[in-house]
Amino acid sequence: MEQAFLVSTSAVALAEIGDKTQLLSLVLAARYRKPLPIILGVLAATMVNHACAGALGDWLGSLVTPTIMHWALAASFIAMGLWILVPDKLDDEEANVSRSRFGVFGTTVVTFFVAEMGDKTQIATVALAARFHDFFGVVAGTTLGMMIANVPAILLGDRFAHRLPTKLVHAIAAVMFVVLGSLALLHVGL
Repeated sequence: MEQAFLVSTSAVALAEIGDKTQLLSLVLAARYRKPLPIILGVLAATMVNHACAGALGDWLGSLVTPTIMHWALAASFIAMGLWILVPDKLDDEEANVSRSRFGVFGTTVVTFFVAEMGDKTQIATVALAARFHDFFGVVAGTTLGMMIANVPAILLGDRFAHRLPTKLVHAIAAVMFVVLGSLALLHVGL
């Protein structure tokens, strides 16, 4: 569990830097200026989203043969590493967060959950859960990674985002995923 937790935490924390959900956190923080309900909303949305992704990854990991799984994981980790190098932009529709009857917390949960669907970190959660066969370690790690990246963005707003060397952080995350993919290839016996 420890390895799954640590790898999941670090991979997602790095992959989330500059991601559209981190940009959404900045938008929510600037719009509402209420960090606690935004942080709790991000946590709730991430836990539900990553629990679903972790369950899918766990299920896929048990469904296919180990050889096919290793090939698929190697390819997905390498593809994820390359995808991380593509900068994210927040869609106008996602950025248009208006007050709703759900309040700041509810609005954050809904918008963050929807923005995370099909996102790099959600797909990484599926792949990590399939790789490690450790649902709780992966989901706890990816959730913590999301919080590590998003809480400072929420608390410090735009000033924080512009000071991060985003390209360097993305390069490190990309290397991590390519290394994980290469290790999976070596495990297959190449």
